[in-house]
Amino acid sequence: MSGDMDDKPQPLIEHLIELRSRLMWALGAFFVAFLVCFYFAKQLFNLLVVPYKWAVSWAGLDVAKTELIYTAPQEFFFTQVKVAAFCAMVIAFPVIASQVYKFVAPGLYKNERAAFLPFLVASPILFLLGASLVYFIFTPMVMWFFLAMQQAPEEGGVAISLLPRVSEYLGLIMTLIFSFGLVFQLPVVTSLLVRVGILESQWLADKRKYFIVVAFVIAAIVTPPDPLSQIGLALPTILLYEVAIYAARLIEKKRAATELAEASSAEQT
Repeated sequence: MSGDMDDKPQPLIEHLIELRSRLMWALGAFFVAFLVCFYFAKQLFNLLVVPYKWAVSWAGLDVAKTELIYTAPQEFFFTQVKVAAFCAMVIAFPVIASQVYKFVAPGLYKNERAAFLPFLVASPILFLLGASLVYFIFTPMVMWFFLAMQQAPEEGGVAISLLPRVSEYLGLIMTLIFSFGLVFQLPVVTSLLVRVGILESQWLADKRKYFIVVAFVIAAIVTPPDPLSQIGLALPTILLYEVAIYAARLIEKKRAATELAEASSAEQT
């Protein structure tokens, strides 16, 4: 199998030089994307506010009067910096991932590269699916839940209105996007571990009941303290765990078929 590897013995200094080159390309891509995103930071933030406007509409309130506030002079500026950094990481991820792959690939066998590449493609797709779920469904539901807790003055008390701060709203939606995006990586991670022989589908199936408890605990930690948010993250996590078990079984069946074919060809020779 050594002939299938493209890596050649190199001094440590050459590996460090290549690593520096890969890091410079990755950081350069992020920096360029950050500058572009910072220029359009207000427009990008307004795009992130759209789910909140949907929630306002669902609550029967006037969307035209929707507003967010900031209470410190520098708050909105640093919010724009965070928005730019967040969007720049998403935009630059293909370049960063490709640089990581190019640095690691020479040390892998051809069959290992062929196995690793599909997961490299599936990972950002699954992350975007998780982010889309947050943007189009989860965030409007959560914000609608919070807006429903407002109190009108005619109810016999003082008026209690929700006026979200720009930094807190951004922190909420970024936390949800990262949480769902990472959760959607579960099939990718488990499939890789099964492919290298660290995990087995039967072990995953046996630990299902423990994973359900862990899923609700993690959801309670990373989401806002309301049952809607926790259930909304826990249920997709459990569903993805079942997908991971199914994918693991497919990998094991394919591996068994390959080993059987190799054994048959060896016997014939």
